[in-house]
Amino acid sequence: MDFLKPDTVLDLANIRDALVRMEDTIIFNFIERSQYFQNSSVYEINKYPIPNFDGSFLDWTLCELEKVHSQVRRYESPDEVPFFPDEILPPLLPSINYPKILASYSSDVNINELIKKNYIENIVPLISAGNGEQPENLGSCTTCDIDNLQALSRRIHFGKFVAEAKFQNERAKYTKLIQDKDIEGIEEAITNSAVEEKILQRLIAKGEVYGIDPTLKFTQNVQSKVSPEYLAKIYKDWVIPLTKKVEVDYLLRRLEDD
Repeated sequence: MDFLKPDTVLDLANIRDALVRMEDTIIFNFIERSQYFQNSSVYEINKYPIPNFDGSFLDWTLCELEKVHSQVRRYESPDEVPFFPDEILPPLLPSINYPKILASYSSDVNINELIKKNYIENIVPLISAGNGEQPENLGSCTTCDIDNLQALSRRIHFGKFVAEAKFQNERAKYTKLIQDKDIEGIEEAITNSAVEEKILQRLIAKGEVYGIDPTLKFTQNVQSKVSPEYLAKIYKDWVIPLTKKVEVDYLLRRLEDD
C-alpha cells in the first residue's frame, strides 16, 4: 500500500488485497503465540513492580516498544495507531509529508484499548497451548502478544480506509445517513455478508494449510497449531465487528471535515 498515492490507497480492490495479506500475518503470529500457555500474570496490573509505571507487564513492554518505534516514524504512517498515543516520541528520522487521505480527525478514532481487552479475554484462551504459567517464557510470550496486538490493530483500524473509500464512492447515500445519525443504516450500508463469509472460509482454508507440518503422511496424526475454526471465530466474533465499529465511528464524524 503506497500512502504517497491516495488514489491507490482508496481503491477498494487494493484495500481488499491488503486485508488478505494481513490475514497471513495474523495467522502466523497466532501460530507463534500458540507454543506458550496463557501466562495471565503478564496481563495483571502491577503484578510485576515496575518503577514509575502503573500497569501490566504487557502494557509496560508495549509502551516502551512504541516509544522506540515512534522515533523511526512508525506512527507517522496513516495505517498505524499507537496503544499509548500520549507516550510516543518525535521521530529521529526526517518526517515524511504524506498527502491527506483520511479525514483530519482520523487519529481520534482509536479503539486499541477495546482491541487489547478482547484479545486478552477472548482470543488468548483460543490460541494458547493451555492454561497456566510458564515463568521461563513470560518475556517471549509478551513479545508474541505485542506482535498480535499490533497486527490486529492495523487490520481493524484499516476500517478507516474502507469507510473513506465507501464514502467517496457513494457520497450522497452516506451523507444522508450521517446527517440522520442513522447508525443502523450505516452498519447495514457497510456490511457485505457474502464478502464476510468468503473471509471466514478463506481463514479456515489457510489455517488448515499454515498450521500443520506439510511433511506428515496421511497416516500420521495431523494436528493444527491453531484450530482453523478458532481463526474463523476470532474474525467473526471480534475482528470483523471491531472493524465495523471503526468504520461507523469514522463515518459518523465524516461531515466535520467538509
